[in-house]
Amino acid sequence: MIDVQSTPDTREIPLEKVGVKNLRYPVSVMDKANGKQNTTASVDLFVNLPHDYKGTHMSRFVEVFHRYSTDLSRSKFLQMLEEIRTTLDAQKAYGTMSFPFFIKKKAPVSGSESIMEYTCMYEGCVSEGESEFFLEIKVPVTTVCPCSKAISEYGAHNQRGIVTVKLKNTSLFWIEDIVSLVEDCASCGLYSILKRPDEKFVTERAYNNPRFVEDVVREVYLALKTFNKSEKPFSWFSVECENFESIHNHNAYAFVEWTGK
Repeated sequence: MIDVQSTPDTREIPLEKVGVKNLRYPVSVMDKANGKQNTTASVDLFVNLPHDYKGTHMSRFVEVFHRYSTDLSRSKFLQMLEEIRTTLDAQKAYGTMSFPFFIKKKAPVSGSESIMEYTCMYEGCVSEGESEFFLEIKVPVTTVCPCSKAISEYGAHNQRGIVTVKLKNTSLFWIEDIVSLVEDCASCGLYSILKRPDEKFVTERAYNNPRFVEDVVREVYLALKTFNKSEKPFSWFSVECENFESIHNHNAYAFVEWTGK
């Protein structure tokens, strides 16, 4: 049969990225407690296309990804991208993989067990002899406003927020450890199940640890630098916090990055 994609193109326009988007696929990722965790990912895979190629072979992205889907550690993800690059005779290959990651969590007083979901994303790029890998983790938290606490006779307003940590990964670390680190930097972490004694604990803990978004990103920044001192699992990171304000019709936001210096 005629391979139309491989026929020459005379318009002399190279393309930065061609490939597949929003490929929904069951995958297995690393899990600190159990070794592996099965989840479902949304995957984008691309290569560059030289000016003289009419098209790429879309099915080959899925064929290669399928072979790696049952074991997607950092190294395997980059290996998968390299195989896509060479299979499609490209200079570069890119990929992202967004997935829910589930952690078993006990309520702070009753010990009731439940599952919390955290949205994570792999992001990778490979070319001949070079590769980059980033891991992004979104951690929901609660924050109490320090200003509201300071000026109010009764209570203080609080809200849920999302802390997003993005790490340029160079060696092994666990998603669970980063989630715990982030939750410790907020007013309090979140739980799927809270009995009355747990709710009392969480309410009082948050009230005793008021945090602006500025406080949260600074605390996470310092905690990540300390975490990174021993094994140096990342060479760059960014931290952002977005609070879904409870007394405003807008969100509060802060961002910081560490460049390795």
